[in-house]
Amino acid sequence: MTLLLPQVKAETLRSQVENQLRQAIVGGLLKPGQKLVERELCERLGVSRPSLREALRRLEAEKLIVNVPHRGPEVASMTLAEARDLYAMRRLLEGFAAREFTRLATDEQVKALAKAVKRLREAGHKNNRAGVLEAKADFYDTLLGGCGNALVQEILGSLLSRVSLLRATSLMLPERLPQSLDEIDAMLHCIQSKDAAGAQAIADRHVQNAEQAALGVFEKISHPSH
Repeated sequence: MTLLLPQVKAETLRSQVENQLRQAIVGGLLKPGQKLVERELCERLGVSRPSLREALRRLEAEKLIVNVPHRGPEVASMTLAEARDLYAMRRLLEGFAAREFTRLATDEQVKALAKAVKRLREAGHKNNRAGVLEAKADFYDTLLGGCGNALVQEILGSLLSRVSLLRATSLMLPERLPQSLDEIDAMLHCIQSKDAAGAQAIADRHVQNAEQAALGVFEKISHPSH
């Protein structure tokens, strides 16, 4: 009898490596400007160089990694001007996504969003940084998946990957996390009430407040003596 098993696809392995590296960057395990040594990463992840390099190329496309001449890959750094530009674009697109999700999402998608919000609040109450970041990612995956615009989904998804470089620090500020959770609860309430304009307004305010918190931390890190 021949045992039929699906072959492990190279794409699956590459995605796993990519996700682990992304989580390490977003979670702060790999710091901005840190050099990425292929040999060390291959040993730590237990993968071949081709698999690692393909994952690095994908993360470079997301601008989480940069290839520096004569140095090789390293975790991307961000200037204050770049961070401000990111948040300006995020504000435009996130408000649109919240409005369109409210108009277009199915009941199942709204329920999935509510579950992500519940997990986010539970992780926040436990001060579980990894859980907060994971639940926030699920929230945005659902929101973007139901906004009915593939281009906004692609562009904002990419922006959020870069914003994660700042969010990982600012989201766990004692004063910011409860505020962020309240804002997302309010956005969910508007979505469930089919209040598209209200959802857009709250999303806009949420990004504004997130920007203030993230850039405040950014400036302290960049100018520790000030």
